[in-house]
Amino acid sequence: MTNREQYAPGPASGAQVRKDGERWTLILVRELRHAPAKVWQALTDPAQLREWAPFDADGSLARVGAAVKLTTVGAPALHVTETTVTRADAPKVLEYNWGGFHMQWELEAFGGGTRLTLWTNIDRRFISMGAAGWHICFDVLDRYLSGTPIGRTVGPDAMKVGGFQRLNAEYAKQFGIR
Repeated sequence: MTNREQYAPGPASGAQVRKDGERWTLILVRELRHAPAKVWQALTDPAQLREWAPFDADGSLARVGAAVKLTTVGAPALHVTETTVTRADAPKVLEYNWGGFHMQWELEAFGGGTRLTLWTNIDRRFISMGAAGWHICFDVLDRYLSGTPIGRTVGPDAMKVGGFQRLNAEYAKQFGIR
């Protein structure tokens, strides 16, 4: 049995939503056992993003002004977004757009590791599913950084994970979404 076959996500936690007019923002917080510099590399380096993120990057996201193509992984149709990094304050804050949605990553040294916060705009219809998907991505990221990778698990593969539907329902309940 592989590590992925043994993987089951924990309970829904560390997420909230905010509404500003018609815009919805999903905020996810995860405490990782790794230094901010190590987490920063995983957020910006294309080779490391391929290990856990729901997109591939054709270049580094570590520099303001970097023009990078982000290709969604596991989508029914090929979806490529050209983005420009708008903020890269290593290893603290990273901002860019992905598929028309603002992505802001904040890294804070915390208890010997990093408190990672993701702020992203999201369509209201997909808030709980997005939270569940990012929850799994963060689990995969943590295992990758710990040296026990389970392989990128995104899109339809994430939905097949035992516990995904439970996570989706838990986040929906937490956010008051039916």
